[in-house]
Amino acid sequence: MNDSQPIETATTSIQMPSGAPDAKTRRYDRQLRLWAASGQAALESARILVIPATATTTSILKNLVLPGLGHFTLMDNKVVTGADAGNNFFLDGFKSIGKFRAQEAVNGLMEMNDGVEGVADVRNIQEVLETDKGWLKTFDVVVAHNVDSVILDDLAALLWPDTHLVVVNSAGFLADFSIHYREHQVIESHAETSPSLRIDQAFPALLEYAMSLPLDTMDITDHAHIPYPVILVRALEEWRREREQVSGPSSGRGVPRTTAERKAFKERIRAMMRKFDEENFEEAEAQAFKCWTPTVIPSEVRELFNLHLSSTSSSTTFSSLVSALSQFSQNNPASPQYTSGLLPLTPSLPDMKSSTEEYVKLQKLYRAQSDKEKQVFKEYLSRAQVDVNDATIDQFLKNSHALKVLKGREWKEINPGAKELLAGKLSTHTKETATHLALAAIRKLRAKSVIPSLEHVSSPNDTAMTDILDKDKLKDLLTAEAKSFLPPGVELPEAEWPVASEVIKMITKQYIPISAGNAASSANDQLGICVVDLVETWTGIL
Repeated sequence: MNDSQPIETATTSIQMPSGAPDAKTRRYDRQLRLWAASGQAALESARILVIPATATTTSILKNLVLPGLGHFTLMDNKVVTGADAGNNFFLDGFKSIGKFRAQEAVNGLMEMNDGVEGVADVRNIQEVLETDKGWLKTFDVVVAHNVDSVILDDLAALLWPDTHLVVVNSAGFLADFSIHYREHQVIESHAETSPSLRIDQAFPALLEYAMSLPLDTMDITDHAHIPYPVILVRALEEWRREREQVSGPSSGRGVPRTTAERKAFKERIRAMMRKFDEENFEEAEAQAFKCWTPTVIPSEVRELFNLHLSSTSSSTTFSSLVSALSQFSQNNPASPQYTSGLLPLTPSLPDMKSSTEEYVKLQKLYRAQSDKEKQVFKEYLSRAQVDVNDATIDQFLKNSHALKVLKGREWKEINPGAKELLAGKLSTHTKETATHLALAAIRKLRAKSVIPSLEHVSSPNDTAMTDILDKDKLKDLLTAEAKSFLPPGVELPEAEWPVASEVIKMITKQYIPISAGNAASSANDQLGICVVDLVETWTGIL
């Protein structure tokens, strides 16, 4: 995660704390390092519906309540049985028997975090689907565990346009889950790639500063603390001027391209050293590739400029931000020497060999240019007439080089519409696919009010795959997997942590979910199904 900040804020503006951190800061300190204040704010404003109140769903909620989920509704019209009391930690043991599972589980969950709003709903989900569809669409995410196929089909169709649906199936020691969404924007993907420092296209203030340094006469200590971006900008500009003298102005603002040119360029950097152990020049030599790596807009970001986004309220804001970014890339008056092809400059700098004083000077140059370009971006954004606060704009610009829009798969594409894909997966992901098919068979049997047995689960007739796969081969695979989770009535919350983690990704719009497709299409060979096996302790993705 990129936690960089302006160095003048980190060094020259430090104030001693006036007191101990407040209770909220202490409670959420560790998770803030993962998704920062913006992610925490999104989590605290989220609304989640979970169906029904099982050991698995309450354990999932535990991992959402503890970090500060805003609101959850737990829906279940059943009462607690002896089996429930024995395997659900959030029930009050045998005292809960005969009471509504949802109400009893909510009471237990609320003891973990009094800052979360939890509600028990004892209606039947089928009844709600028939009489209160609008209410179901008010949630950001709906989690459905072991829900009957017929009900799940209706629920998935209703939620597909606007609401994320997480489908969880489990039996014994095995489980799988998948996330279904029409579109999902990821602003903070936490990509490993860093924003460009624009070494090859230095803005005027940076170029002027680099060329103004008296490298041959300055103090030797100061010389050893020049940041490497300044060294590279200086070396590249001198290389360009020498080239123009030889080849004329028509040679343009090129960069070293051949192996010989790049080798000579690195030798030029070494020749700028005034003593043999100047680590900043050694670092500049190691980073010399940034001189000939062009500053361009990543292809995935450029795709977004022509992508038709959905029309939900959140995507309207995102679409306006992307539109302003596209306009900025075509015309940036803050840097008139560049007509197109650049994203707004970010003021964040990586760590480097330098004194604090020189680092602050460089940071201020980047900050000043970034502020200019931010104002240009805001002018383009104002034309969209949408209300976007500065914090959102800063977050968007900071991550503009790694934006993603993901197209998900609808539930009906996976069940039963992915038979051909599953047939192919059996040869490459045999255990994962067999586990998924066996769990799908159990779901079908539940819809028929049949108590699954080994014979039922291993029957190819319950998988809807016999028209593609050899019946005997499929039966052997299903039988082997079914033995790992029978009896299917036994419930272990094995999928709690991965499901909660994926839900947090969807809420915060940070990190990439397991079901990620690409920006242009969901037509890929990944189904986005995560399979969990507690017997052999592995997870896999189909």
